[in-house]
Amino acid sequence: MSDPATNPAATSFPAPTISLPLGLGVLRTYSGALVVFEVLFGGLVWILVASSNVPVPLLQGWVMFVSVTAFFLSSAYLTLLITGLADRINTDWNFLDVFYHFIALLFYFAAFVLEAAVTAANGGAIISPLPNSTGTVMCILYPRGNVFTVLTGNQYNINVAATIFAFVVTLCYGCSLVMGFKRWRI
Repeated sequence: MSDPATNPAATSFPAPTISLPLGLGVLRTYSGALVVFEVLFGGLVWILVASSNVPVPLLQGWVMFVSVTAFFLSSAYLTLLITGLADRINTDWNFLDVFYHFIALLFYFAAFVLEAAVTAANGGAIISPLPNSTGTVMCILYPRGNVFTVLTGNQYNINVAATIFAFVVTLCYGCSLVMGFKRWRI
């Protein structure tokens, strides 16, 4: 009789490569804490841009796409680490971590620049209601540059906050990229 054949699928793949702890221990690391901040502050960017009623949809549509997509992908990544399912998927998690954070950094930097451009292009317009009327008046001091947006005071303040949080999220993705690269190269 011959020996039973081994299953080639079970022996072909290398063991998963991950240098982060799995379970709740990942939250005690700097990388895990940064992913939590990416999710929290990325969710704030998403909420703030949506609450400003997206006054410039051509530019802020990209900001919404990036913030929503990165929010869900970072949440899924954190869930895989916390639940320990990353250990069951045979892949090089250190490389995927670096690749994901590099792409997210590029996209979030572009989103930050676009959100800052929308906010800065307000141009000093003041929109105020007319006394004893249902209409409003717009006073433009002087337009700066070729792009000019008209934001109410509330929209302007919300966009300033969204710009600040988009910058913070961009920094978080940059720090995660550096830490992931160090783990990948070691």
